[in-house]
Amino acid sequence: MNLSIVIPLLNEEESLEELHDWIAGVMQSNHFSYEILFIDDGSTDHSWKVIEQLVNRNENVKGIRFHKNFGKSQALHAGFKVAQGDVIITMDADLQDNPEEIPQLYNLITEEGFDLVSGWKKKRYDSLFSKNIPSKLFNWAARITSKVKLHDFNCGLKAFRGDVVKNIEVSGEMHRYIPVLAKNAGYSHIGEKIVKHQARKYGKTKFGAERFINGLLDLITIWFVSKFGKRPMHLFGALGVLMFIIGFGFALYLGIDKLFINPFGRLLSERPQFYVSLTSMIIGTQFFLAGFLGEIMVRSRVNAQRYTISEELNLSRP
Repeated sequence: MNLSIVIPLLNEEESLEELHDWIAGVMQSNHFSYEILFIDDGSTDHSWKVIEQLVNRNENVKGIRFHKNFGKSQALHAGFKVAQGDVIITMDADLQDNPEEIPQLYNLITEEGFDLVSGWKKKRYDSLFSKNIPSKLFNWAARITSKVKLHDFNCGLKAFRGDVVKNIEVSGEMHRYIPVLAKNAGYSHIGEKIVKHQARKYGKTKFGAERFINGLLDLITIWFVSKFGKRPMHLFGALGVLMFIIGFGFALYLGIDKLFINPFGRLLSERPQFYVSLTSMIIGTQFFLAGFLGEIMVRSRVNAQRYTISEELNLSRP
């Protein structure tokens, strides 16, 4: 199969049939073998009924239904799990992504050798203050933090080699950072293509201002995991040693002062430096232990993976 087109959706009943016909027309005119995967993320309208009708009309259409809203990341993960195409295309169901872009995205993966190609909505038809400006700030922060040079991380129109989506796990709200997850998994040949963006035709957007706050928090998480996920001691151990040295320095100062400089002065418990010293050494010890335990967990997981791979190799031998 050439293409799997994964479309997560929430309450998009008006646009689904038009989107399906548009995609099917593009597939037929380019002679692609394909499947369209609609993932209904807990819609409360008639979206699922429309999907059932499309499944009955077109054998290339499949549907997955969530009984409650789990979020776009979980919907994409479910689609990636069952997708069978050599190239996976993701797009939104609101008709703002143009299916005419699919053949060029497919060629960039199959002929140019990209692992992943992300769309760039250079000209947007969204609100300036509620979407455009926050999106630019968000993308700037994502570029600086992740070192992935894309202009539009949040564009729903993306193309992947089939093995890329099978080797990354999209959870929480990490769908914005699929290129970063792919890079961390070793897929570094990431490209970008300017795509057409269209004004929403039906309904209203399902994303509010809170998505930018969540996106920033997820960005911090993914930065931490990518930088220290395999070496937690480098962060927590360094912080622990630093805090312990600060505390020990205060304790040493207090000891020298009490023994040699001012032996009849205030009690140590009456001096604020004593509590700074005690707190710093306790926090430093806790940081160090956190890093140590993190290292044990990481090494245990790596050893378990090696054991599993070794068992699979032994089983595969005649």
